[in-house]
Amino acid sequence: MYTTLYGSPRRIREALIRGIDLQPDSTLIPFPNGSRAAGGLAEQAYRAIREAVQEGRLSPGQRVPELDLCAWLKMSRTPVREALRRLQSDGVLVHAPGGGLSIAQHDLRAVAELYDVRESLEGTAAALAARNGDATEVRILEAILHAHRRLPDDPKVHARENMLFHEHIYRAARNRFLLKSLQDLHDAVALLGRTTFAAPGRIEEAWSEHEAIVAAIRGHDSPEAEALARAHVRRGYQLRLAAIAETAQAGPQARMEQRLRPP
Repeated sequence: MYTTLYGSPRRIREALIRGIDLQPDSTLIPFPNGSRAAGGLAEQAYRAIREAVQEGRLSPGQRVPELDLCAWLKMSRTPVREALRRLQSDGVLVHAPGGGLSIAQHDLRAVAELYDVRESLEGTAAALAARNGDATEVRILEAILHAHRRLPDDPKVHARENMLFHEHIYRAARNRFLLKSLQDLHDAVALLGRTTFAAPGRIEEAWSEHEAIVAAIRGHDSPEAEALARAHVRRGYQLRLAAIAETAQAGPQARMEQRLRPP
């Protein structure tokens, strides 16, 4: 039935209710390279820098000189400065020793605390989705799983679509306060750097974990859904620690030599 799955949560729900396939739109398409789409240059700069952090092209602790960013984005200093102010407010950028800005760097304790909270909230969301989710919401999750099978073998693409899957679980939980907390938490996790989907075998492994969570939600088995969601987050934490260790082993010189690549 489903060939392609794109769009906002509302669009997906409406299409599934009507039993039609979804075609690509711009809702989930990332900021296009070189685009000057609506939203203003400052918004484009903000999104491009955030995306570079999420994809690991800008590493935690790396300095981001304003002039380098202007050259990279092909923009003047005014929109770039506005984007930098927003990123500082978000906690993505911090003042670097000696002046300037750098990408925020979380220590291992902060990462552990982040994943500890995420495990608890993701488990709660899955349990509530199993209790409160209706047949349409289950169909949406199944359609997303089906679409993920057809995605290219690209960690960045899977990381982006993974957020859609989890967002639908949060919505099926039907708790507005939990939804807001988890969306904020997902933003924080995404800014830790390179996605854990880059780990060998993680794309297939995560798909299987998602499939098991959806099966528990479909069966209205709240304890099982919670246990599976918690295990899913714990596995992500293990892979995050491995990625942090890999970055550390690369050595400070390698990180200092890293340069921005065009967006």
